[in-house]
Amino acid sequence: MPVVREMIGYRDELGIAVAEQENGATCIDCGVHVPGGYRAGALFVEACLAGLATAAITMGRVGSVPIPFLHITVSHPALACLGSQKAGWVLKAGGYSAMASGPARALAAKPRDTYKTIGYHDTSAFGILALEADTLPDEEVTGFIAEKCGIDPGDLYVLVAPTASLVGSIQISGRVVTATLHKLEAKGYDVCRIRHAAGRSPIAPVKRTGIAAMGATNDCNIYCGSVSLIVEGYDPVFASLPSRTSPDYGRPFSRVLEDAGYDFLKVDSLLAFSPAEVTINDGTSGEVYHFGSPNPDVLLESFEIR
Repeated sequence: MPVVREMIGYRDELGIAVAEQENGATCIDCGVHVPGGYRAGALFVEACLAGLATAAITMGRVGSVPIPFLHITVSHPALACLGSQKAGWVLKAGGYSAMASGPARALAAKPRDTYKTIGYHDTSAFGILALEADTLPDEEVTGFIAEKCGIDPGDLYVLVAPTASLVGSIQISGRVVTATLHKLEAKGYDVCRIRHAAGRSPIAPVKRTGIAAMGATNDCNIYCGSVSLIVEGYDPVFASLPSRTSPDYGRPFSRVLEDAGYDFLKVDSLLAFSPAEVTINDGTSGEVYHFGSPNPDVLLESFEIR
């Protein structure tokens, strides 16, 4: 909640807009009708991770090109990443649809299997949900969310950012660690054995369309995303984490989708959940392992830098 309070209190400085709906729900526009900003994006990421992470933006290079990078450190990774940040709620209410993430997911137990896996149940008087969407939700939608979360609409805070926006680019780079944990979860690894996590990923330039933005933002993590995990014991599954292990590796994500006729069933489902490289520190033995490597050439191709 402190992160959301900061966003509300510094809305003008952050380039965002705050509106209270008639049912009392608070909607925070981070890029639909406003420009947003780098600080707003970092706070958006921290809110998605339930305040269990720090997010900072610095300049780096992709090949020889200067690009901003997002750096995150995560406490309680299984809870913060899978229990909160993972976009595990496909929200549909009326004619509105969005990918939903954030701590209020736990109140609605979306998806229920995730919370069984991490052994977590939440009760709270208020809820914070982040939506990846091109439009703002109306009262019907926020009322639906509040009902699913078991809270009053007046205690609901909804953050919204389109994929094709600065905050949208930042928030997807901020999923680099969560994507890695999601892949481990999908492969049957006990994610509760992950003690600490950190990651960094380039921030994609803002694109004009959602499809172009989806490609560039995912490529940031796939081709130049770096993750470091401190775990309890080594597991051979770690070697399968880098994106290089995917049969669809080596082309910009937008081209992979185009070649598949935009049929996601024809695309490796775990490609978008694969970092370029991962370092594993076995906190039990002290051993360190490294798998994968960045591929700046493909990322620069995805960015379409002239």
